Amino acid sequence: MSKNYYSLGLMSGTSGDGVDASLINSDGSSNYKVEINKYFEYENNFSQKIHSLKDKINTVTDLEIYSKEIKALEKELTIFHSKVVMDIVKNIKKKIDFIGFHGQTIFHDPSKKISKQIGDGKLLSQLTQTTVIYNFRQNDIQNGGEGAPLAPIFHKALVKQNKIELPVCILNIGGISNVTIILDYEQNHFTSRDLGPGNCLIDAWVRKNKKGNFDKDGTYAAMGKTNDLILNQALDNFDNRPDQNRLSFDTKDFDVNFLRGVSFEDGAATLTELSGRIIGAGLFSLLSKVKNKLLKVLVSGGGRKNKTLIQSIKSRTLKNLIIHPIDDCGVDGDYVESQAFAFLAIRRFLELPISFPGTTGCKSPVTGGEIVKNF
Repeated sequence: MSKNYYSLGLMSGTSGDGVDASLINSDGSSNYKVEINKYFEYENNFSQKIHSLKDKINTVTDLEIYSKEIKALEKELTIFHSKVVMDIVKNIKKKIDFIGFHGQTIFHDPSKKISKQIGDGKLLSQLTQTTVIYNFRQNDIQNGGEGAPLAPIFHKALVKQNKIELPVCILNIGGISNVTIILDYEQNHFTSRDLGPGNCLIDAWVRKNKKGNFDKDGTYAAMGKTNDLILNQALDNFDNRPDQNRLSFDTKDFDVNFLRGVSFEDGAATLTELSGRIIGAGLFSLLSKVKNKLLKVLVSGGGRKNKTLIQSIKSRTLKNLIIHPIDDCGVDGDYVESQAFAFLAIRRFLELPISFPGTTGCKSPVTGGEIVKNF
């Protein structure tokens, strides 16, 4: 019988507003049990620091130019994560075997084979006295992959564990939207890819206009009117982008600078419709082969709560798609990614693959992540 491990996954997503923490008990293969899910909001304008730094980094050269700033922010981020770990540890009696530490993505450019997450695994291991597994994307990139998306192997475990009927899709709407299509429980023949913007354009617009960090429930968008002229131009630009075959995106691939001469609410409506149409078109394209079957699309991530966005997606997809929150299947849609990195940490320790040709474009299935025990 395979051994189970306690693994704590820490995820700081593209919204950069805090850390999702999930403790799971799993063998890294066929089963897992969620022990704890908890969210820790960043304090003292730390979220603003993350976005300010990300705004400066537009090229590989910028990583060098701002290296001192990056290092300082990385230390601050790691210390915050260590406090998260200590908060979890003090409330449990079990010993944590691994921490799956995703870190904060500040630059991702698959064309140049670079994906940069800040987060000091050695320091986190030292501060928490726990084995840390981090830097999950590099091995995939070295083997011809794009370094993302990495959650699909966990999506398959999630679907099997919760006895969700196949075929099924997991649509994750974070800053970027991505989808995993699972047709069978046993084989790793799944298809996964980023679709385009999820919440990133909407969040950026809300932040730029100093209305908060995101559009809660899609309320601002619902108050506005879509500017069709701007929308159609933006859709044309997306459809005619030079890198049609890429499997992953960065939030830096999208910006709100094309929105001019519109009110805040109309801007929110236009960006929400743009994101919804891109996601809907991506689903339509990928799932057209299974158009004769009823297919569930389970939505996870913060974007599932944006009612205006979800309505836009529903209006642009195949009639046989049933789209609803993953929460309807007994899974907390806020913590799928943090649970995924807890699961990936166990797989890395066991030297099991975490990325596949059908997910990241790597040449063959590979594991990934650096293991550090600095205590």
